Parts: sequence; C-alpha cells; structure tokens
Amino acid sequence: MQARKHYSRAPITEALIDIQVQLPQDVKLDVLAQVYSSIKTKYSKREEMLVFQGQMIAGASFGATASQSQIGYRVVSDDQKQILQVRLDGFTFSRLAPYDCWETFRDEAKRLWSIYQSLTNPAAITRLAVRYINRLDIPLPVSDLNNYLRTFPEVSSDLPQGLSGYFMQLQIPQEKLETMLVLNQALVPPPSPDFISILLDLDLFVEQDIPKDEKELWEIVEQMHEQKNKAFEACITEHTRELIN
Repeated sequence: MQARKHYSRAPITEALIDIQVQLPQDVKLDVLAQVYSSIKTKYSKREEMLVFQGQMIAGASFGATASQSQIGYRVVSDDQKQILQVRLDGFTFSRLAPYDCWETFRDEAKRLWSIYQSLTNPAAITRLAVRYINRLDIPLPVSDLNNYLRTFPEVSSDLPQGLSGYFMQLQIPQEKLETMLVLNQALVPPPSPDFISILLDLDLFVEQDIPKDEKELWEIVEQMHEQKNKAFEACITEHTRELIN
C-alpha cells in the first residue's frame, strides 16, 4: 500500500513533533529564555509553563499542600497557528489547521530544534514522537461506520446499533521501526448538525536508542512520518478519501 502525501481537504487539526530530553543539571530557565529570544521575531507571544504538585498529610493534623513550579515556556507564532513548547524535559512543536504540508512543518521544527539543541546541549533524548490529530467530518445520514473507517468499534448484533458516543484506543507495536502506534478514535462535536465527526488521533513514538546526531534524528522522524501516513491510509476507506481529496 502506497501512502498518499497530500489531500486538498486534509482533516488534520493538529500535527506535533515531540522530543523529550534529559538536560545537563546546569541548564535552567534562563537558557530556555534564550531560546525564546532567538525566535521572538516570528513567535511574539510567550507564556510560562507551570506544573502543579500536591501532597497529602495524614495523622492528627490531616490536610493537603500544593505548590507550583515553572518548567519552561510556551510560545505562539504571530498568526496563532504554530506553537512551540521549550521545557526542561523537552521540546514540542505543533501546527494547527490549516495544515500546509509535511515539508514546511518539518523544516520549521528542524530549525527550532537546532536552536533548542545548541543552547541546551541535551545529555540524551529519551522519547521521540510524531503525532497527527485528525477530525473526519462525515455527512449524515451514516448507515454504517465501516463505509468510512476500516478500524472502528464493532457493536454486537444483539445490541442496539445506535451510538451517541464512543472512545477507542489501540496500542500497536510497529516492528519495522521498533516504535509504538497509539491510535485513539472517538466521536467529537461536529461543525454543524448535518455531520458526524470522528477523531482519528495517530501517535507514533519511540523510547529507546534515539540518536542525538541531528541528521540521524531527523532521518528517524522522516521514517516515522511515513509510517504514520501508512497507518492513516490503513484506517480509512475510499469513501473517506473522496471526502478529503
């Protein structure tokens, strides 16, 4: 099966490249601020990223405490369509709809990663992921989901066949790349009452033997994107292709 590269009405609502890292102990928030300073001409909006921690205290004086700490920055492009997270534990770049093409998205991720990597000098890369979140808008009436999806929940014939909602997750090892594909599928609110909308979330990741070398790293990202494309094509039918082509 040959994976298609581009649809004129691509259902992508968000595409992400996530690189989790282990940083040297001397890398602090001021270094992440330098990353922002290097890109702020295109990413003018910056927000602090906080993590909240709670603690339960047992005994005669039972109670709870909570604290928060900053782990990085979230920066947004001027058009609000591209979002970068630079954190003490990693880097996430995402593109919101409308999605142009893989090459444009990948090249901007590479540019931003090069800045992050050069300033933070990660000791190791612990997780690498390529994730695409799609929303398939299918016109009503829909007699059977298998007209549009090849991977879907099957309801016993002894049960009523109407669905008001569902969520399904599959975790599928990808032996060729030694990666894991997490496939999430669910009913989500449609853009109008004339449609039914289905979330198709494809998250492909690897957690071992990830090279720090930039060329080798992006070769793996390229392979993961190709595998993601194959997974998407494996999930849909020709009826769906007609809707998005």
